[in-house]
Amino acid sequence: MLRLIISIMVLISGLNIFAYAGQDQAAEEWNPVSVGPLNTWTSAVCAQGDFLIQPFFYYNRTRGSFDADGKYHGLGSGNKQYQFQEQLFVEYGITDKLEIAAQTVYQQNYAKAEELSAHQEGFGDSYLFLRYCAFEDQGWLPSVTGLLQLKLPTGKYQHLDPEKLGTDSMGTGSWDPGFGFNFSKKFKPFLFHADVIFSFPQKVMVDGVKTKYASNTNYNFAVEYFLPKGFNLMLEAVGYLQRDTWQDGGRTVSTAENYLMVIPGIGWACDKVQFLLAYQRVVSGVNTDANDSVVLTGTYTF
Repeated sequence: MLRLIISIMVLISGLNIFAYAGQDQAAEEWNPVSVGPLNTWTSAVCAQGDFLIQPFFYYNRTRGSFDADGKYHGLGSGNKQYQFQEQLFVEYGITDKLEIAAQTVYQQNYAKAEELSAHQEGFGDSYLFLRYCAFEDQGWLPSVTGLLQLKLPTGKYQHLDPEKLGTDSMGTGSWDPGFGFNFSKKFKPFLFHADVIFSFPQKVMVDGVKTKYASNTNYNFAVEYFLPKGFNLMLEAVGYLQRDTWQDGGRTVSTAENYLMVIPGIGWACDKVQFLLAYQRVVSGVNTDANDSVVLTGTYTF
């Protein structure tokens, strides 16, 4: 009888250990699916051989601007400035930890100032990316991915027409190499992301003037909250910092630019496709437009 009791206790203990192990494994394997934030990189990369395509559709409305002192100024009665923008982002997994990616944009710009109105459309600047996931999410440590990027000057940047009211300005003209780091961490039902990216524009001739845009920094933070039936909520903060521009060897005073955007959004996802609808607002800045944007994006993996 004693042997039987001991055997039953051992069996029950074994079943409990197995159950706890299964619960722990299930907790560790919580991998929610979503588009991810609008601007902040996630540390996840494409699996080997996977090809991901992600279009973006933007409607941007400029309500005013922030001057060199950070003071807000409205556009004024009767003035308008808005934009439709279509971006295409693609990723391909070389290995389970290494991927390449590219992004391009086509935009339609509209402006009206007093009696003059203008419209121009064309390609903006494009990007190439190489990303490597160095560490996986484990314990209290986040997953970490390194990033190399190169901005290509595919957008119009010189010989601009004053009567176009700036609508024909599509890019900067400079080749901008850069690098950065992406971080992601799961705390069910939350998924946190952060990144910082440093970019270094190269010298360019703009209408015969030697121009050197200062190095710039993007810093972003986002959190996703996952709901039942594939839905999730997203909140994101996006920051940008750039010092003064140099022209013909001299610094152009008060040309530094910075801004801060906040972006709430709602998404839905399944294993194959994911969607996100978001609202993007520039809340503060220096030498930058004050924009409000509605954005729809989705991803599909082949």
